[in-house]
Amino acid sequence: MSQLLRRTREGAVLRLTLDDDPTRNSLSEEMMAALQNALDEAAADKTVGAIVIAAAGKVFSSGHNLKQLTARRADADKGESYFSAVFARCTKLMTTLARHRCAIIAEVDGLASAAGCQLVATADLAYCSPRASFCTPGVSIGLFCSTPMVALSRNVSSKHAMEMLLTGDVITAEHAARIGLVNAVVPQNELAAHVSALAARIAGKSQAAITYGKRAFLDQTHLPLEEAYALTAGIMTRNMLDGAACEGLDAFISKRQPKWPGQA
Repeated sequence: MSQLLRRTREGAVLRLTLDDDPTRNSLSEEMMAALQNALDEAAADKTVGAIVIAAAGKVFSSGHNLKQLTARRADADKGESYFSAVFARCTKLMTTLARHRCAIIAEVDGLASAAGCQLVATADLAYCSPRASFCTPGVSIGLFCSTPMVALSRNVSSKHAMEMLLTGDVITAEHAARIGLVNAVVPQNELAAHVSALAARIAGKSQAAITYGKRAFLDQTHLPLEEAYALTAGIMTRNMLDGAACEGLDAFISKRQPKWPGQA
């Protein structure tokens, strides 16, 4: 399993590199388990301040491992229980990414397809090279990308999301940036350095504040205006009482660099 997912550290930044070229970095059972384990361990490791998800090879991720899925059609229930378990595991993984205490940055230098595109859309930030491309092609094989749709529809407009979902067409890096699926397109030879520098900068912020902020952003997005303000006002109140905010405000007023509690 460790061979499928390489872990490296750059200070407070954890880099997770998908490395399963034979399956085009598919989100196989084994890859999802490796990612889940790495994310869970990072959540408990307070020395980790940001996480980069990258991939080796020309494909960022081809999505679910269709050979694993179709092989279970021979089961007594035609694979129903297995399919349900696989999609539940993927849902847990994507939810973990979205609700992780750390900022998650996708670094895309190839094709991100189906659940691979879902992974990119679920990340807090995403940067790609000009050779990156994206698609949700399930409709073309009779399997609509319903779970990737959840993350996709929360990142791009309804019309753009439905165009990808209904056609299955591959979109370019530039188009992905225009519709907001990725933050920016960065020259291929600068991509890793750009993402690493950004991740290090984010990791140097108050991790407590980022945890509050990620939770607030996710939970308020689809609430009515009044409920969104009520929720975030409560979160800001709790954040104000946190030691990180006390230190940050004092440092700002005193014109000094903050020393975040519990961070190196």
